[in-house]
Amino acid sequence: MTVDDATDVLDPSRPDVSRPVGREVPPFPVFDAPGTAEQASGISAVHREVTYAKAIGFRPLKMDIWLPSNASAPTPLVLWVHGGAFQLGDRRELPPTFAPDSVFRLLNQAGIACATVDYRHSLEAPFPAQLHDLKAAVRYLREYADHLNIDPDRFGAWGESAGGHLAALLGLTGNRKDLEGGLGAQGHSSGVSAVVDFYGVSSLVDLPLMSTPEGLFPAALTAAVPPGMPLQPEFMLVGGLDDPELLAAASPVSHVTADAVPFLLVHGDSDGLVPHSQTDLLAAALADVGVGHEVVTITGGDHCFFGAEEQLGTILAAAVDYFSRKLGTP
Repeated sequence: MTVDDATDVLDPSRPDVSRPVGREVPPFPVFDAPGTAEQASGISAVHREVTYAKAIGFRPLKMDIWLPSNASAPTPLVLWVHGGAFQLGDRRELPPTFAPDSVFRLLNQAGIACATVDYRHSLEAPFPAQLHDLKAAVRYLREYADHLNIDPDRFGAWGESAGGHLAALLGLTGNRKDLEGGLGAQGHSSGVSAVVDFYGVSSLVDLPLMSTPEGLFPAALTAAVPPGMPLQPEFMLVGGLDDPELLAAASPVSHVTADAVPFLLVHGDSDGLVPHSQTDLLAAALADVGVGHEVVTITGGDHCFFGAEEQLGTILAAAVDYFSRKLGTP
């Protein structure tokens, strides 16, 4: 084929033979409308299986949106981000120590909406894909704020473990245009106004190597892991590499600035998976630039607050109260 031939093929005036009789076809949708809520209880109505973003070559990204049933005025909203070492979990799962749906119900009881969100795991796409997904979720919620009766100016983020890491990044990068990603709804801020971080990772560079008990990951669970890929969550998150620069770039402490939002950091003093020192590092970085934050240390608490189950009601109530104070209620 000559250059002239190629020019003729690409001539925009030629009819599009891939479409019957040149018929115009609408663009493929990049997200779906929230649909109709179902009544989950006397206090909650839930939009389930909402596709907040579509990306070519990936599964649709879903969220469930829990709304206070009796709200009249627009309510604040909290984005819940699940944990799972960036490898496992989904939006419907809470830590095994938490009662099912407890986070979502407690927020609704306080007059606060909750969106619980799926995001791509580390073998689906390396960082910053996970942050891009959550930012797309926040923009989607602002796109439909009127429909959902939520206040787009009063959003918070709450996560545990890997979800705490990602919630922290949401609170630290609201003004970072280079980290927005291109997924989903556009034209809205992806920032939040407050963060609650339960035992999240703040510095991947300083995270001790995970000790894996024999049989924790059965062969049927690891069968899809590429040969030679390390199972360390922090390495998997950045593409299977132990590059300090990549690990630092994916760490919340690297993104702390004076315009960060306020934080509540809650961590057990006996956490054997993500040590309390991870919260200490983030608290120190926030203090250095004058960002308001509170640290709550749970005596006897391991990861997921195992060993401190009797304190869990108080812990969750403190988190909900923090959002009520920072975001307000109707």
